[in-house]
Parts: sequence; C-alpha cells; structure tokens
Amino acid sequence: MSVLEVSIAKQYCQLMVDGEVVFSAPISTALNGAGEQKNSGCTPRGLHIVRACIGANEPENTVFVARRPTGEIYTNELGREFPDRDWILTRILWLSGMELGKNRLSNVDTMQRYIYIHGCPDSLPMGEPLSHGCIRMHNKDLMILFDLVSPGTRVMIHE
Repeated sequence: MSVLEVSIAKQYCQLMVDGEVVFSAPISTALNGAGEQKNSGCTPRGLHIVRACIGANEPENTVFVARRPTGEIYTNELGREFPDRDWILTRILWLSGMELGKNRLSNVDTMQRYIYIHGCPDSLPMGEPLSHGCIRMHNKDLMILFDLVSPGTRVMIHE
C-alpha cells in the first residue's frame, strides 16, 4: 500500500510503499498554517486520498487555471507580468478528505476547497509555509511524484 506523508512542521513529504520510502521532497504549505475551514487559506490535516491526477503529458511549467491548461508556459517574464497570480504549474494532485466532519463535507471539505499538491515557480522557496492552502512542490519533484501515485493513493497530512 502507498501512503504519501506530508509534514507541515517539517515542510517535507515522503511516499511510502509497503513501509519503504521511495520518494521524498521539500514542500511549501499554507502561510496561514494548518486548518480545515473553508476560506481559511490553511492546509487541511488528516487522512486524504488523491482524487484526481491532472496534467499527465503536459510540458513542465504548464499553467493551469481551474484545473485546465491555459496554453501558457510559465517563465520568469510571465511571472513579472502577473506578480499577484497564484501559479499552479506542471501537474495537479487534487485531494479529497476521508474524515467526515474533519476534512470531508460541510465547511471543512478539502475537495470543495480545491486543495491540491501542485507545481509552482522554481524560484519560490521550499521548506517554508507560503501557499494559500495547497501543498506546493518544485516542478521536477512533482513530476516524479505524479508518476508514482494514482487516484486513491492515501495522503496523511499532519503537523
């Protein structure tokens, strides 16, 4: 069984397959910290699954809006042109909570909050909380992880 462990405290993730670490990488979770409430800008805790894997075969740095490729490829120039955009790049692992009342349904539903593991500009630092609630990764790391998981993969997010 595969489980992706996400540590908010360590700003790190690791994929375990049958108890063995097969992948690990630094991440960036929410600047607002941990929390499950809708519109909180926080990273939700608890047991989740990967509900959907989006962006297979798209080029690295593909820009996504509403989970659809825009046709843009992120560059530093594009970043300077739109400095306030929350860049969702390369691949998306859309998460869904598995714990009723904690991260599933009502005002705490991870999937309805559009919480993803996604790529971001490689110039953004990893290892410190800076996102709007999602889990950010550098693109090359995300592309490796994307090929190791599938819908239904368990994701445990903890502090």
